[in-house]
Amino acid sequence: MANVVVVGSQWGDEGKGKIVDWLSERADVVVRFQGGHNAGHTLVIDEVSYKLSLLPSGVVRPGKLGVIGNGVVLDPHALVAEIGRLAAQGVSVTPENLRIAENCTLILSVHRELDQKRESSNSGTKIGTTGRGIGPAYEDKVGRRAIRLMDLAEPSILPAKIERLLAHHNALRRGLGQPEVAVETLLEELTSVADKVLPFMDVTWRLLDQRRRAGDRILFEGAQGALLDIDHGTYPFVTSSNTVSGQAATGSGLGPGAIGYVLGITKAYTTRVGEGPFPTELTDEIGDFLGTQGHEFGTVTGRKRRCGWFDAVLVRQTVQVSGIDGIALTKLDVLDGLDEIKICVKYLLDGKEIDHLPASQADQARVVPVYETLEGWQGTTRGARSWADLPAQAVKYVRHVEELIGAPVAMLSTSPEREDTILVQDPFRD
Repeated sequence: MANVVVVGSQWGDEGKGKIVDWLSERADVVVRFQGGHNAGHTLVIDEVSYKLSLLPSGVVRPGKLGVIGNGVVLDPHALVAEIGRLAAQGVSVTPENLRIAENCTLILSVHRELDQKRESSNSGTKIGTTGRGIGPAYEDKVGRRAIRLMDLAEPSILPAKIERLLAHHNALRRGLGQPEVAVETLLEELTSVADKVLPFMDVTWRLLDQRRRAGDRILFEGAQGALLDIDHGTYPFVTSSNTVSGQAATGSGLGPGAIGYVLGITKAYTTRVGEGPFPTELTDEIGDFLGTQGHEFGTVTGRKRRCGWFDAVLVRQTVQVSGIDGIALTKLDVLDGLDEIKICVKYLLDGKEIDHLPASQADQARVVPVYETLEGWQGTTRGARSWADLPAQAVKYVRHVEELIGAPVAMLSTSPEREDTILVQDPFRD
């Protein structure tokens, strides 16, 4: 059996929730390895919807262990609130089914305030963040001044660590015209929640190694998408963590040899939330059609997503960078009824053909998509559970996507319902 990493192959919002839920039913352990509560997804189980932002998907299923790895930045108050929301729906989250890495970096109120102040500023680059403090928390982690989960278990030395953190943040706050924060304020913020989160703390790298050696199947659940990766995405319009598959090892403490299969969740068209380049964006009636048919609004923010044609150049690039073995193609049914469908197969940059999105921000803004036009289909793909149920032109579309991106379709999703899935290759099976 192979341990599976799930990553988004575009800018996020590819429909990971349904696919991760489908896979988590077959897994024993589900691990979050990066990001924070800035990315959400909805699981529908027995007609009940569960909205998750921070917790691994496995926690809503009995007998599964969820792990929040060291690569995640954790807002302890948001965690407690999310656990409370699930409890109201009858889902119990306890140390029996959730463990959190002891060296997980915490998100504090100063991080949220800094994030929001920067994003609302009239100067500088507007990134389009959720304002939840993710980026500033990662900055403190890299700056070696972060407060980590384990620090809550050492109250005698916590004030000194907070003082070190505030030496940086209060200088920033003065520069931004904000009042300074007292050590006692953050100390109260942390001690008030410590007893609620410390029971979940564990040496998760060791736990995961033990579960792997015992033969358990491990699902690594990524957030956002590969094009939002801090190194490989459309910088600076990216998130603050590595979202490619390699982060599953780093962000969990389980070596890369434990990863057996990388599944890239891929939407049959393209969407993006927030600012940044988007070569195939459609601002016409077709873009509106895709947004309406696809219900393209963010789970966490409610923001309307920008929509465009499928960009094979970008997905081929993320297939290579993330080592994707197969894709789960989602939302094919959104394309039902279009007379023709376009796919971006290459770019023009200052009149020259290129086969990838350049790293330069200026170049990214100037690339022009080159399209192939395919015949659409008038039949419906919604609810299809076998290739025979699909219109012939829809099958041609899927096969052409496979050819262009250099990866096979392992799963095909034809509606939000979990059973409306065509399984070609089980990622958990070598």
